[in-house]
This record gives sequence, structure tokens and C-alpha cells, in this order.
Amino acid sequence: MKPSLIILLIGYAVHFSEAGVYTQRFLDQYAKIHSSANGYFSPEGIPYHSRETLIVEAPDHGHETTSEAYSYYIWLEAMHGAISGDFSSFNTAWDITEKYIIPGHDDQSSNSNYNPQSPSTFSPEEDTPSQYPTDSDSSVSVGPDPIYQELVSAYGTSDIYGMHWLQDVDNIFGFGDSPGNCEAGPSASGPSFLNTFQRGPEESVWRTIPQPTCDSFKYGGENGFLDLFIKDDSYAQQWKYTNAPDADARAIQGAFWAAQWASQSGQLSSISNTLAKAAKLGDYLRYSLFDKYFKKIGNCVGASACAAGNGKDSAHYLLSWYYAWGGSINAQYGWAWRIGDGAAHFGYQNPLAAYALSNDPNLRPKGATAVQDWQKSLERQLELYDYLQTPEGAFAGGVTNSWKGRYDTPDSNLTSNTFYGMYYDWEPVYHSPPSNQWYGMQAWSTDRLAQYYYVTGDTNAKTLLDKWVTWVLANIKFTSNGYELPDNLQWSGVPGNNLHVSVAGYSADVGTGAATARTLAYYAAKANDNSAKNAAKQLLDVMWENYQTSYGVSVEETRTDYSQFNEPVYVPSGWIGTYPNGDIIDSSATFIGLRSWYKRDPDWPKVEAYLNGGSVPTFVYHRFWAQADVALAQGAYGLLFNE
Repeated sequence: MKPSLIILLIGYAVHFSEAGVYTQRFLDQYAKIHSSANGYFSPEGIPYHSRETLIVEAPDHGHETTSEAYSYYIWLEAMHGAISGDFSSFNTAWDITEKYIIPGHDDQSSNSNYNPQSPSTFSPEEDTPSQYPTDSDSSVSVGPDPIYQELVSAYGTSDIYGMHWLQDVDNIFGFGDSPGNCEAGPSASGPSFLNTFQRGPEESVWRTIPQPTCDSFKYGGENGFLDLFIKDDSYAQQWKYTNAPDADARAIQGAFWAAQWASQSGQLSSISNTLAKAAKLGDYLRYSLFDKYFKKIGNCVGASACAAGNGKDSAHYLLSWYYAWGGSINAQYGWAWRIGDGAAHFGYQNPLAAYALSNDPNLRPKGATAVQDWQKSLERQLELYDYLQTPEGAFAGGVTNSWKGRYDTPDSNLTSNTFYGMYYDWEPVYHSPPSNQWYGMQAWSTDRLAQYYYVTGDTNAKTLLDKWVTWVLANIKFTSNGYELPDNLQWSGVPGNNLHVSVAGYSADVGTGAATARTLAYYAAKANDNSAKNAAKQLLDVMWENYQTSYGVSVEETRTDYSQFNEPVYVPSGWIGTYPNGDIIDSSATFIGLRSWYKRDPDWPKVEAYLNGGSVPTFVYHRFWAQADVALAQGAYGLLFNE
């Protein structure tokens, strides 16, 4: 007999004499993810991007990981606490996150030299990687950082508490930028911080030049990797990190649910220290709410003409694509910098996290203006959804305060209907492939909107969801042994003028399928919508009954994009450097040439045969985020409907 469970959700009392069908599926999937034989975690307990090693998407190797994976790990353990009654693994997940992916003081030690009146130096983005490196321009005004001092006052440190987005968990590149170490080299065991994307919106993963987060000029060229990306009069050894705000927000979202579930079972005190850390993460996440160079929001055209901000008028209050920070290795004679980002994708928004940080006393940040900032962010995010929603119901792209990443003049059709003076961008931030072509952005972001609606009953959120749910229900196709959901989306028009979406392709992706089912379930539970509930149930049943593997739930993928293993990678003529393993970086570089270790991967022969004219390779991948999404969707449905 399974243990008796009583789980009380906001607005819903759910009673279990024993685990129901869907909560049992959560436990079954959870067990597969945590089985040591299945390879989802490193020896340190870090979740890999995927259990398979040969996979190229945003990370360029399966045993790298992302802050995304860490955030899913935190959320997964929160739900495990709700269903098992034991929240200790939630605390453990946060402890591992803090130890390995949030840089410690030794990894960012020159922050005490940061000048909030001059946060950084303007460096314009270019359209293609071949136009790099670019000169920075100190003559362009940069606004002051309005939250630095209150963060120092609140936490007694100049350091930032935020996740770096990418980590080489097995140190396959060999940089050895492990916590507390700078370029310790290939012999260093354990995880190493890593950077990849660095050269503008047209840079795909296939054209990246991976580089260390702490660059002491030990690897790369004469100036390490720095002069591949920016021109300067002199180059200093330095560290730098980039935060993916949607991941930090997802971790806070997971903490919010942990607080709700633990409160109802009388266990809040057991996770109170972890919740305080989640609130702290949210305090620093506010850097994503500001323009990249803290310039004034709205009609910001011309790098020199656009005024520096004053106070909070440099805040757009949206979760932007990133924030970043860096500084010199030498703290005694050092310097440091910080930037936000002027581009905000609807897919990164998280109204539930904003609600939690501004309304939940368990997650109240210490920063003097943090609560009011997150309340304003909540309102602004909901307005953005409304601004970007098509008549069909899907949400289109995002907005930017810096056209083309250099405060350029926007297209003439974008100036008549702006969002607080910010310009519509159907593919904000990266264009290869276009960032809003993938349907997963719809499911991910709208799931958060649906959870916010479930918690609050906000009628504005319901109005947005009514249209989106109608659209997605019309585009789910069930077959005799599976389902198809939108995969590739195409866009036309602009907000206020014939903005539309069309579905250009379908897939049976389990990650987006699970997120779609969870969105429909939360919406149905609050709106009492049987059509949405039935579709959620059918999606969950079909994937569970038809897509089981030994390691989780997945479907086969055909990877025509793997032809790009031979993709040329731009390196300026005459520039020569080396990776720790001896791979040469020069003007003849290719993706595989910079990653010769891939030729030792057990799956490499499939790719090699394809590159030599053979058939397109297929793979069955088990991405950590997708496997967690499957578990979380099954569990959420069980908790919501007691089935």
C-alpha cells in the first residue's frame, strides 16, 4: 500500500488514499531520471543537458549543461516533495545549483571595483560573425546602475547571485574553469564554466568558438580568446558570465510551488533557508529588467543620440534575453562591468515568478525596491502578451529597445505601434534559426501564464489564455498511436497591422507536448474547461502509452542539421590559437575541427556516414528538461484533478 497523501493546492483540496494514476506516473518517470544506470546526472549530482553525449542544439555537447537544466531539476524536486511528502531533495537541488552554477566569490572577485555610475562601455553588435571583432566606443553614453547599491546594502557583498547559463560538466574542452579555479586545464576533474555564443544574432551554435569564462591567456591566442570578439587598445586577463533569465525565473517558480506545497503539509520551516536563496536570486534577476547599457527606454534610436537613463527609466521591466557581468582577474588593481539587455522575447516571460517575488512573503527579496519592481514587471509582462498576441491566439516574438543591438533605425513599419517606445521584433536576439520559429516557446511561456492564472484568477490572463487555448486545441492532431503538435511557426504582419501566425510543420516532441498538456491542465482547472482538460489527459496518456523508452519518454528524431558538422567557423585571417587538447583555431576552422574529440563518440560513425553521403542519421534523445517536463506534466495533472 502506498503512503496516504493529503496535498492542498491553492484553491483546491486534493486527497489521496494512495497515489493516483498520474502522480504514480510522475514517480515512475522520476525514478527513471534518478536511476544511476540511466546517466542523467554527473558524479557531482549535476543534471546533464542530455544523457546522450552527441547532441548539438544550444549546447554543443550532451554532457554540457545549462541553467535551464538546473531550474528544471529544482522544479522537479519541488513536485517530488508535494507527492512524496519529503522536501529534502528540493533543498539538495538548490545546494547543488549554488555550489556549481552560481559563481562564488573567488570566481568574480573584482566586483568590489565595479563603478555603478559607469557600468560598462558601449560595443555595437554587427549582423554577421564575419564582421567581428568590433571596436567598443567609450564616447557613447551609458546610464548608471540603479540597483547596485541597494543589493550591496541588502546582502553585504558586491558579488552577483545568479546562474551562469552554460557549463562543461565533464570538462571535455579542458579549460578547467571549475568553481574557484581559472584555467586549471584538462586534468581538472568536475564541471567547468564555459562560454559559446558571443558574436551577434546571426551566430548559430555551428559557428561558435567556445571559450573559457575565466581567460588568463593560457589557451587560445596571444590574448586568449578576447580579440576574437572585440577590438581594444589592450587586453586584460578577465572573467565573464552570462545569465539566462528564464532559467533563474523557472527556479523561482519551482521554489514558489515548493513553498505552497510545504506550507500545506506543515513543512515550510524545512525549506525556509532555500526559499530565502530563491528570493535572493530574484533580487539579482532584476538586472534583466534593464536596457543593456542602462539607456532610457523608448524611441531609443542612435547610439549617441539615445540618452543615458536616470534612475529606473532605463528599466523596461521585462525578462530580457540575458544579463551579463565580468571583471579583471586581478582584484587588487581591477575593474568590473555589468550589462542588462534591451531585447525581450515573450517566450522568456514568467508572470508567476514576478507574482511570487512581489506577493509571496516566503519569497520577498531584501532589495529596497525589489517588490515594487517585480509588481511592475508582472503588469508589464501581461501587457506584452496582449501586445504580441495574434488574432489566432499565438504570441509573436518580442520587443527591443536597441534595434539590431546597436540602437539602429528600425524599419518604418515598426514605428507607429510601439510597446512603451520599444520596437516589435518577430525574431528577437538570435536569427539562426529565428527565435520564435520553434513552437516550444509558445508552450513554455503560456504554461507559466496558465499557472499564474490558476493561482490568482486574473481575468486579464484568462482573456489571453482563452484565445491561445482555442488556437492550440485546433492544432493538436491525434493519431491511432501518437499525436502531432505544431513545431515550426511562420509569422507575418506587425502588431496592430495584420499580425498572423501559421503552422509550417508538426512534430511529436515530448517536451513541448508535456508543456502543452500542463498548460491546458492548469487552464482547465481554473476555467472549468472540459475540452482543455480532455486534451491534456489525452496528450499525457498517448505519450505515456506510446513513447516509452528504457530511459524515459522520447521519440525518434531525424537530424538533417548534422550536415553542419563541417560548417566553417569564422576566424580572422592571421589569427591562430589552440584549445587545451591541441585543436587549432585559425581561418580554416570548422565546427568539428574545433571539437575533434567528437570523433571518439560512440555515435560519431552515424554522423560520419551522413557527411560522406549516407542516409540522414536518427537519434532518440533524452534531454533532461524534456524528461522533467514529462514528469511535471503527469504530476501536475494528478494533483489538479485527483486522477
